[in-house]
Amino acid sequence: MVKVGFLINPIAGMGGRVGLKGTDGVLGQAMELGAEPVAREKAEIMLSRLRELIYIRELDWLTCCGDMGAKALDEAGFDFSITYDAIENTSQKDTLAAAKSFMDAGVDLIVFCGGDGTARDIVSMVEKNVPVLGIPSGVKMYSGVFGVSPARTAEVLAGFLNGELELADVEIMDLDEDKYRQGDWSVRLYYSAMTPFESTLVQSSKMMIEAASDEAIKEEIGEYIEELISEEPDTLFLLGPGGTLEFISKMLGMEKTLLGIDAIAGGQQVGDDLNEEGILQLFEKYNKIKLILSPIGSQGFVLGRGNLQLSPKVIQKIGRENILIVSTPAKLHRTPKLRFDTGDAGLNSELAGRGWFSVVIGYRLSRLAEVSI
Repeated sequence: MVKVGFLINPIAGMGGRVGLKGTDGVLGQAMELGAEPVAREKAEIMLSRLRELIYIRELDWLTCCGDMGAKALDEAGFDFSITYDAIENTSQKDTLAAAKSFMDAGVDLIVFCGGDGTARDIVSMVEKNVPVLGIPSGVKMYSGVFGVSPARTAEVLAGFLNGELELADVEIMDLDEDKYRQGDWSVRLYYSAMTPFESTLVQSSKMMIEAASDEAIKEEIGEYIEELISEEPDTLFLLGPGGTLEFISKMLGMEKTLLGIDAIAGGQQVGDDLNEEGILQLFEKYNKIKLILSPIGSQGFVLGRGNLQLSPKVIQKIGRENILIVSTPAKLHRTPKLRFDTGDAGLNSELAGRGWFSVVIGYRLSRLAEVSI
């Protein structure tokens, strides 16, 4: 039997919908703003899908007590042994201790649910001695160990157990959350790790280099967006995070937060760095809403990475037909597929539509891009 260490970071991703762009060091603030845990739900989605793909007895699960793993495995109907008893309010030291307990028990693979910070902690302990596989649940996930969604992570795990997938050497990257909250995007490489890999199911590390020629294209896209806003003065336009939209926002005269959600209507900025609650409050003032987003280069995520303020509730109110995706041709070329990971499987399927999404790549110029969920 294959020994699998299973760990959930219970607080991973809690800061996303309340606009904190992470949970490291600000858990208390996130809870005051009404943040709720999301990691266990995503872990249970993975486990539920896994049960459809393998026999229960194929795995020897080793895990942590309570919300760090045991509850989710029990709910999914898997037998397990506990190798680490965590305190009620878990922290980095619990992740490190749990990873060490898995190492000591001789696991063949560690599956965890969290974000880049959790990946960093685990790999700092196990290095390349044990392969790791991540269920995406953080606010930002740039490392290459994550499945593209919880359900797809189950498919990666099943493929590995069936001998269909090999291990690959991938990058463990993380973003400085303090700088992130101040609008400074600073991602660095920390480690490399081994993970079961299938290119359509496991995300690649974020492409961080823009082509110089992209600037002229961004200006064209900006001119088109400016016309749309002028033609629809009663429409609320929400602009997502990222360098492309920051560039366009400057053309519009907005004080754009590089990593936040901002709003403009009638040529005037009406919101900046909005969290889920702030977005929903604006919806009460406007009948027409459009959302402008740009995918993460290479990974292709349009929703679910770095913009968790755009919750399923928010997206459902906006509607697929009111989402405008923009990208330079060069960025889209190195982004094989667009991906949606809203946390709601039905909504992801609705957004994927027939498998294609129209992307604006210039002034009144668009192309169809393939979508994968």
